[in-house]
Amino acid sequence: MSSLNLDDFTDLIERPDGGIRRDAEARRERQIVPPGSLGRLDELGEWLAAAQSAVPVRPVERPRVVLFAGDHGIAGLGVSARPAGSAAELVREVLEGGRPVSVLARRLGVPVRIVDMALDCDPETLPEGVVRHRVRRGSGRIDVEDALTPEEAEAAFRAGIAVADEEADSGTDLVVLGDVSVGGTTAASVLVAALCGVDASVVTGRGGLAIDDLAWMRKCAAIRDALRRARPVLGDQLQLLATVGGADLAAMTGFLLQCAVRKLPVVLDGVVTAACALVGQRIAFRAPDWWLAAHDSGEPGQAKALDRMALEPLLAHGVTVGEGTGGLLALPLVQASAALAAELPEKPKESEEPAEPEASEASEEPAQPEASGTSETSAER
Repeated sequence: MSSLNLDDFTDLIERPDGGIRRDAEARRERQIVPPGSLGRLDELGEWLAAAQSAVPVRPVERPRVVLFAGDHGIAGLGVSARPAGSAAELVREVLEGGRPVSVLARRLGVPVRIVDMALDCDPETLPEGVVRHRVRRGSGRIDVEDALTPEEAEAAFRAGIAVADEEADSGTDLVVLGDVSVGGTTAASVLVAALCGVDASVVTGRGGLAIDDLAWMRKCAAIRDALRRARPVLGDQLQLLATVGGADLAAMTGFLLQCAVRKLPVVLDGVVTAACALVGQRIAFRAPDWWLAAHDSGEPGQAKALDRMALEPLLAHGVTVGEGTGGLLALPLVQASAALAAELPEKPKESEEPAEPEASEASEEPAQPEASGTSETSAER
């Protein structure tokens, strides 16, 4: 029997400090630029102050990109523009610096960490630091079989918890979370449809490389079939991840929840991270207060999940490449909000007007004219 009790997260996760947020709002009202004139940056600075329990807010100096990687058996149905089992190639390209996330991370000076959970390749072909948490080689085809066994799902979930603890203990002050997967958006869409109670067509998107109409129809059918398998296990979130998720998605869910426990803010990238966050919300309703939606990728499943969690994306550039790219684009905005909240000067205090001196009694009475000698002489005459 599993010793993992997901209900514990409800007790362990607290909301960001509301009192600190009110202090941050009060400080913002005293600053030289009127409140609201910086738009979302005001809200971001206050959110970050509450997450840090610090006023003024501290700068974000040690951010990190964390990418969970895996292959999904459902990709074998032709639901992705990439060949099934090719996620390892993407991982190597990220490590070699040739992917968009690599370029942005290099430019912004942010380290990238990749965690292999279920890549379909020999572990010897990748660095030890990447593969040490791997649960299995590829996840099952979720339209006809479970993605994971219950034991594998728990192992993946615990691996995500461990990675979150490692990041928090190392001094990381903000995480940009993303995925490197083939078939991951299909599994994510199943989770969103199941948890939001909608049909497959409502959440089926085109994926990172914009599949054609035939592939979209295959993807929609795969999500529909997997959704039938998901509905009976909706009451058990770990079983749901085992049935229609995957090792990378289970790990991301554990990672997100443990980051909330450790009070480590997380920036969500695309539909896969949004789906895992939605599962996390079902486990611990306060957890989304620690997460920030980076951008609107255009995936309908992402929009549905973010709406359910009341998370509004910062950007809407139509970035669908995944791999944390959209999350990194939002990072400078978060850092800018922290700098503005901390460094804008406060308005000068209004100087007191000096009080008018009170008039004396003598000054209030009209002056009496003095009699001149000439008039007296005239009277005598």
